[in-house]
Amino acid sequence: MIRVDVQPAVLRWAYERARLDPAVLAVRMPQLPAWESGEKRPTLKQLEAFGRATHTPIGWLLGQEPPHEPLPIQDFRTIADTPVSAPSGDLLDTVYLCQMRQWWYEEFARIEGEPPLSFVGSAALDKPAERVAAGIRETLGFDLGERARLATWTEALRRFIEQAESVGVLVMVSGVVGSNNRRKLDPAEFRGFALADALAPLVFVNGADTKAAQMFTLAHELAHIWLGETALFDSGARQAPDHRVERWCNEVAAELLVPLAVLREEHRPDAARRVELDRLARRFKVSTLVILRRIRDAGFLGRDEYWAAYDAELERLREPARGGGGNFYVTLGARVSKRFARAIVVSTLEGHSSYTEALHLLGFKKMQTFRRLAESLGVNHGLPS
Repeated sequence: MIRVDVQPAVLRWAYERARLDPAVLAVRMPQLPAWESGEKRPTLKQLEAFGRATHTPIGWLLGQEPPHEPLPIQDFRTIADTPVSAPSGDLLDTVYLCQMRQWWYEEFARIEGEPPLSFVGSAALDKPAERVAAGIRETLGFDLGERARLATWTEALRRFIEQAESVGVLVMVSGVVGSNNRRKLDPAEFRGFALADALAPLVFVNGADTKAAQMFTLAHELAHIWLGETALFDSGARQAPDHRVERWCNEVAAELLVPLAVLREEHRPDAARRVELDRLARRFKVSTLVILRRIRDAGFLGRDEYWAAYDAELERLREPARGGGGNFYVTLGARVSKRFARAIVVSTLEGHSSYTEALHLLGFKKMQTFRRLAESLGVNHGLPS
């Protein structure tokens, strides 16, 4: 039986990258403590199993030291004014996948002769948030009255995504890595990111977050696209961002979703706070935390009163996001962007892209799934029998 040399530091790096508890992992792999101590060496088969469990390529596990794997996009995340720890494999693999999709769509758009999108990079940090937010609303056709009439946050988020995609932004919303439902994304690590590009701007929203939180994330990432900035977003509910860019994007997002002038007209200071928070959250289809912040911005709450109310509301809202369920092909369209899905399906059916490439970028293996996706998008002409 052939055994292989593996460095303990590499083993630790792999399970920490995967955010796995070594004690839990050792239940599946009882020899792990002995491998780490150097007392025993794993067989190649055992190391391959470890690689699958930690989502680590076998070649990396055979290295003499842990690989340096920096996040390939700007990372403004901080905790207590210091950078956060190394990104997880789930975050890295999600960014890599979205970059591949963006690169594919950029080439597709170039071949199709699509013009650059004028709004990408059209804003600047010295422009007032109110003016930029108004410009985004106008470009998207974002109507506050329409949103108020929508029954649920889910409907409002779906409409928001449709509006962004209609002007050329690829919006991908998923709570897992690719299509692997066992690799759930953690909103505590990141809420979303933006990949700015004049032909293929892309926004990814962590679908494991609440619908109301996803609304703010999408608005924040659109501000990044207007700024022409590629960056990662994880602004926790309790802390204000340390970076100027993140603060500006938060201001634009808040003004886009809850314009201060409209809030001042709508707010009833004499109403019971609980009733008023819920009413305004339904009215604007945002979280009650965003409403509290805007009430504070409008001057209706003092600093100490605001933070006391904010912390109480944050504690009340601490609950896991409910799963969406629904039609698989509708969900798939949201995960990969309907705009992207339609483009790659059409390109494949016309013979410009291979089925292998399409299946890889869409995140599934069966041709039957491809056919049904094409049918759900209404582009099933030319499908092989």
